[in-house]
Amino acid sequence: MLRLFCLSAFLVSVLATPVIWDGRAPFNLTNADLDTSTGPFLTIVKGPENATHYSHLLGRSKAPTPLWNIGVPPLFPREQVVSVTIDNSSVFVPGGGPPQVGFRRTDIIAAVNGEHTELIPRMEHNRTIFHFSYLYCDYHPTLRITVQKDELRPLNYSHEYQIVFIEPNDGSHVFGIQLGSPFTNPTGPLPAPNAHSFKVLDHALNVLFTAPFTSHTWHNFAVEVDWNNRTLAVWYSQDAELLQQVKGATPNPTVALGPDGQGDFHFTVLKLPIVNPADSPADQGDVVHHGIQEGTVEGLLYSGVFVEDAAGGISRGLGIVAHT
Repeated sequence: MLRLFCLSAFLVSVLATPVIWDGRAPFNLTNADLDTSTGPFLTIVKGPENATHYSHLLGRSKAPTPLWNIGVPPLFPREQVVSVTIDNSSVFVPGGGPPQVGFRRTDIIAAVNGEHTELIPRMEHNRTIFHFSYLYCDYHPTLRITVQKDELRPLNYSHEYQIVFIEPNDGSHVFGIQLGSPFTNPTGPLPAPNAHSFKVLDHALNVLFTAPFTSHTWHNFAVEVDWNNRTLAVWYSQDAELLQQVKGATPNPTVALGPDGQGDFHFTVLKLPIVNPADSPADQGDVVHHGIQEGTVEGLLYSGVFVEDAAGGISRGLGIVAHT
């Protein structure tokens, strides 16, 4: 007779989960494709220059997060790292609206050969998981999401940065990842005490999880969205460590149900301003169109960006799937 012991809240297997959208940039994707939004990325939210002025595929010059490169020697990964940067020209002009001169931003949006609206209902129903990894960007040319620092293009932690989010039409975020000092009016002491930490936020801007943004480390995240029950769960790890759940399913009640609560999936460097004391009181609260920006070149490195269906569990990395 078999005895079953509940050793954890998860059953682990090596079965694959269905990937709905894959932003792990293959090696046949070129920088020229970024300029034309060919492939998995829509690159129109940027300054006036070509997309490759702000974003770059790094080929084999930088190793991606090891989490999704199981069995692959380090010199032959399965994806390219994506560098996302901003400079003083990174002012987006939305259609029918004035320039967003308060922001400096470069956004990459999940798409298929430039089409993003049809992808939204496929990514955003039942339970789906958004993966991404970060590295501090230390590449110097002639950012599930994994993120790493760009050591040669450091962020200014006196500012707020919004670096991953799903944005419905009302401009809110279903969830978001924030770095830096949250924008306040009037401005408080800068940088804020937690400025150098990732903050995972729900729709109402409550902090669900924090982790310090350390250098020379891939920071791996997965955010599970239950679109029917309006909950969020967060998973996190570093480098080749398997993703661990750091926040269980938590109500996200302020987001709208249905299409009004759905939107594009962005990974980005979006830098908010600091209040300009010379502006009028009304303008001081208008972060989109007013405020202080230094115009410096700043960036992040991304890899491991994809969206999967949670019906088959969550991919924890290295071929391991956890079933909740």
